Amino acid sequence: MALWFRPPELAELNQLGADSLSGLLGIHFTAWDEYSLTAAMPVEPRTHQPYGMLHGGASAVLAETLGSVAAMLCVDSARFRCVGQTLSASHVASAKDGEVIGTARPLHRGGRSQVWQIEIRKPDQSLVCFASLTVAVLALR
Repeated sequence: MALWFRPPELAELNQLGADSLSGLLGIHFTAWDEYSLTAAMPVEPRTHQPYGMLHGGASAVLAETLGSVAAMLCVDSARFRCVGQTLSASHVASAKDGEVIGTARPLHRGGRSQVWQIEIRKPDQSLVCFASLTVAVLALR
């Protein structure tokens, strides 16, 4: 069974978040494959904490954006909405500049909930943050 209800269109995904928090932070979707969805975020003053390092909250926004959008791509959006329910993030290393790349992969895809694992890495593949996002799948009324 294919992961995606419909194949992701990167331009459409990037336009979807352009006027939201993800757009404000410069998050942009860069790739997808049979098992994952990937997005990048710049590490710069707008995503820094006061000490010049990537803010943990910015990493959390990247993780929730990736997991929520990936979840939506797994359901019929004419019938369902996916909303973040629980996010757990562990920050294991700092980043000061450049960009970070997040990749979301499913751990569970059920009819009422989904669980996504998100890894955020520097371009050299060193781990910055790993997160788990539980998403509620809600039927539209």
